[in-house]
Amino acid sequence: MVNEHRYSAAVTWTGNLGEGTRSYNGYARHYEIKCPGKPTVLGSADPEYLGDSQRHNPEDLLVAALSACHMLWYLHLCAVEKVVVTAYRDPADGVMRANPDGSGEFEKVTLRPRVTIAGDSCAETAMSLHGRASAMCFIARSVNFPVEHVPEILKG
Repeated sequence: MVNEHRYSAAVTWTGNLGEGTRSYNGYARHYEIKCPGKPTVLGSADPEYLGDSQRHNPEDLLVAALSACHMLWYLHLCAVEKVVVTAYRDPADGVMRANPDGSGEFEKVTLRPRVTIAGDSCAETAMSLHGRASAMCFIARSVNFPVEHVPEILKG
């Protein structure tokens, strides 16, 4: 039996500076993301596309979603396999190719989780669980580009 989950987000453009999209440079790329019962996320385009560098852009959010999904599955699997994680940080990055016609696509995202485990936890098991987490991550399973992993396990 398939268990279906639904998610909703309302994205509202807030960048009308008075003339709408009458000219390419005449509007801001600002938007708000609202999900029921959660704080509002302020977004914009990438600065290269006239966006605000102080706001999240869709590309940032995609890389963050992949990283967070992997981390949550990894922590779950560690708890099940009795690997005690005491710290986790992932400076993930993505590579997007822009095409001459203005379209583009991600070529890959690389996750670099730096995981600290308790001294009595097995480092080999901790390392192997990244593969399982990758196979389970809903977001990684939904994209059409490689999500690579370069994990590091540290004993704490």
